[in-house]
Amino acid sequence: MKYVVILEKEENNWGAYVPDLPGCVAVGDAKLEAKQLIQEAIEFHLEGLREEGEPIPQPESFTELVEV
Repeated sequence: MKYVVILEKEENNWGAYVPDLPGCVAVGDAKLEAKQLIQEAIEFHLEGLREEGEPIPQPESFTELVEV
């Protein structure tokens, strides 16, 4: 499965979250680190859902650029 990941530059670091997986977040000092950490967080999140017998949310979010 492929999930949309939002990466945001903060003042001193990068944050990442997955709209389709509430609570699945990561923070890194650099963009690449945040991207790597969110991938691990997604895997951990899905593993936890499986262990608890919870359904795995299907990816429903998508991205699109809007020119203004």
